[in-house]
Amino acid sequence: MTDLEASGWQEQLCFLGLVGMSDPPRDEAIQAVRTCQQAGVIVKMVTGDHAETARAIGQSIGLLEAGNGASEVVTGSQIEAATDAELLELACSTNVFARVAPEHKLRLVKALQADGQVVAMTGDGVNDAPALKRAEIGVAMGINGTAVAREASDIVLADDNFASISAAVEEGRRVYDNLSKSLAFVLPTSLGQAMVILVAVLFFPVTDGHLLMPIEPVQILWVNLVVAIALALPLALEAREPGLMNRAPRPPKEPLLSPFLVFRTFLVAALMTAGAAGLFLFEYASDLSEGVAVELARGRAQSVAVTTIILFQMLYLLNCRSLSQTFWRIGLATNLWVYLGMAVTLILQLAFVYLEPLNQLFHTQPMDPGGWLMAAGAAFVGFLVILLEKWLWRQNGTPPDIRPPCGFHV
Repeated sequence: MTDLEASGWQEQLCFLGLVGMSDPPRDEAIQAVRTCQQAGVIVKMVTGDHAETARAIGQSIGLLEAGNGASEVVTGSQIEAATDAELLELACSTNVFARVAPEHKLRLVKALQADGQVVAMTGDGVNDAPALKRAEIGVAMGINGTAVAREASDIVLADDNFASISAAVEEGRRVYDNLSKSLAFVLPTSLGQAMVILVAVLFFPVTDGHLLMPIEPVQILWVNLVVAIALALPLALEAREPGLMNRAPRPPKEPLLSPFLVFRTFLVAALMTAGAAGLFLFEYASDLSEGVAVELARGRAQSVAVTTIILFQMLYLLNCRSLSQTFWRIGLATNLWVYLGMAVTLILQLAFVYLEPLNQLFHTQPMDPGGWLMAAGAAFVGFLVILLEKWLWRQNGTPPDIRPPCGFHV
């Protein structure tokens, strides 16, 4: 080495150029970060790279832009020197962490959890395993991730793409939203039928030693079968609502049956009970006044009551396509299964009313056009009342959004 230095060969070198390598974030990853931020999911980057490298990446993907909650990069040495209280403040106010060790990642996860946040941690190496295990949702890379990381995680990304996490959050919100819509549709049906029976027990007369019932058990079975199969199932196929990813995250401890859902259940059940019981009494009294036999009058009146319940549910299904918006605002053709279900329901109800075998099985009688008009009118009134309720919510500035849960990505 001494001989080489003495020869002066360095003076004969000629500078030809400088080679640099760049591994920029993918466009879909940048868009996914932006989507998560709009959805209230706080995205944080934790890396072992140099602070300036982390800063450049953070700026390129929008983690260090003004208004995103952080403008500085915190290093592992700062995390190590911070007390638990100081780390809690750093973890909540900073989006980019650099030069971190495995124990630093674990402390960050614990600090965010201490702040009451739900943490989703992504990682691919052995050093990520403790934090992946500690987080509520551990997400490992399926392609480049180690076996240890995959074993410690709850979810494995098959494509190692952050955009898949954003898509999973969106799909999770859609499923949760549809579950809430299904509950808002199914619960009033059961409660409404129970209220119809309760009203009959409390207020209806007893004729020939038998309580006058607007709906019999076998007819209740018919309603439940038709509604559960033809009307409730299409809600599970409902497309995501516009603005779904712009809603605020739902608090983790918020119950599935929110106060709004309970209120909507009792409102719809009361409307359905009033329509079915009221039309039953009207039809029954009208037939008796015309000299119709008691058995025949009761069968006609029960047919009207059951048809009122079915038509009421058909129109209410349209209102359940969105719990806060009108159904035409979310798109008339985004879920054609709803209209197919309504058509099947109407055909089945026509068979229920006019086919002799079903009349004998369910103790019903054919209805005249007037009965159909009354049933449709009662159902339409209920439909308008729910539309009015939605409008009042929106006018007060507190639409009843059923906000799906989402986590925080570290």
